Amino acid sequence: MSEQATREAAQGTAPAETGPQPAGPEQAAPEPAAPEQAGPGQTGAGPAGAPAAPAPGRRSLKRGTKIRLAVIGGIALVIALAFVIYYVVDSRNYVTTNNAQIDGNQISINAPATGTLIDWKGQQGTQISSYQPVGRIAIQAGYSQPQMVIRAPGAGTIAVNNGVEGAFVTAGTQLAVAYDGAGVFVTARVDETQIDAVHPGESAKIEVDAFPDAHLTGHVSEIKTGAAGVFSLFGQSNTTGNFQKVTQVIPVKITIDDLDGLPLVPGMNVTVKIHRG
Repeated sequence: MSEQATREAAQGTAPAETGPQPAGPEQAAPEPAAPEQAGPGQTGAGPAGAPAAPAPGRRSLKRGTKIRLAVIGGIALVIALAFVIYYVVDSRNYVTTNNAQIDGNQISINAPATGTLIDWKGQQGTQISSYQPVGRIAIQAGYSQPQMVIRAPGAGTIAVNNGVEGAFVTAGTQLAVAYDGAGVFVTARVDETQIDAVHPGESAKIEVDAFPDAHLTGHVSEIKTGAAGVFSLFGQSNTTGNFQKVTQVIPVKITIDDLDGLPLVPGMNVTVKIHRG
């Protein structure tokens, strides 16, 4: 051993090591790798890059359901076409109006003299015969009080009762109105724009609201020569200067072929279809 080595051994100096040294506290530990972001079509629950499950689609209708829907649509279309055809044919062949009522010849019972009404028997619904007594008028003539009999001018049923027992009336006062049940007819009011298609003798179909199952027939017997407003108690006059044109109606009288035993009374509403001439 040389002299220098001997001195180094005596001093306790160890040779320097050349291997890796342990990391000290001042050295930072390596950072963990950041997780990869999920791309399009990926979910966070699955592994990175795994494709997402496809969204559930709408369920298609069953073949039986499609057939039923097609049948229902076809039936609705057929009904609509049938209604349109019926309306067109009906409009071309008939003049229709629901502005119509059962009417009749009025039998007016009037007071024959001035005095007090006594013994009155003209209640509504009473059946009367021609020349039948329905009451009396007590005439005030001094000490004597002669009485005059009130007689019905025709046979029928009393529909309006204006008489009051013991009331003082003047000569000519209307006490009651009666109608002949066997002579009722229909008064239909037709728009002036359609009256040119109505002619006397044309057939008509009559439906009475009070008897929906009955189907009566009749014929046009008379067409009035003036609009209904002309014969109104209150004439249609315009004094304000603000004129508004209104479609007028023409009264048409329709005789009924057969009553079929129906108890028709004046005032009942009806619907009339008059065959176009």
